[in-house]
Amino acid sequence: MVKCHIYLFRHGQTYFNKKHRFTGWEESKLTPFGIRQAKVIARKLKNKRIDVAFQTPHSRSKRTLKEVLKFHPECKKVITDRRMIERNYGILNGMSHEEFIKKIGHQEYDLLREGDAIENLSKADRKRVEHFLGEEEFKLIHRGYDIPPSGGESFADVEKRVNKFIKDLKRLIKKKKVNVAISASGNSIRLFRKIMEKRSKEEAVKWVILYTKIFYYRI
Repeated sequence: MVKCHIYLFRHGQTYFNKKHRFTGWEESKLTPFGIRQAKVIARKLKNKRIDVAFQTPHSRSKRTLKEVLKFHPECKKVITDRRMIERNYGILNGMSHEEFIKKIGHQEYDLLREGDAIENLSKADRKRVEHFLGEEEFKLIHRGYDIPPSGGESFADVEKRVNKFIKDLKRLIKKKKVNVAISASGNSIRLFRKIMEKRSKEEAVKWVILYTKIFYYRI
């Protein structure tokens, strides 16, 4: 039986990535360095056959794929699919990680610590606890699996839409016998890997999805 291939890769660095901002569903273009990273991906895939390509609606995904497809005149079909977009960070979209820790983290908590409400702590203790809560809330939302930011998505939410995409993708590949390239975002790739590789959520939240890494799968 003939096996078909999936080539999955992350878009290059964006200006929001460079500034450590929650990009989410916001638009942010590739930096010059991000374009160079896209060219690295393109060279790695230069000698592979690509019949169908997927991109997200964001320019970062399209720009990266454009570099890849310069070497693939055989690819006659490019499909835009929202299910492989970045995780929606809700009210955090566009906010820097540092701004979140300082301004948002402690505002959504009503902490009881050893029977005392945070309002009853001394001014010095309250400041330390609020700083701690901000950092911990950041960690939970940034890498927590089931916790969504206000108005946004958790990793579990992203997994649901990515899983639907994978099911449709497999049907397409099996029916058409095509090799597929996918230009996606970091967190959608994280959940794509979790599903395809049958990994745990504990493993998935720890992964760092590198800009020039290509993930290969056979169907």
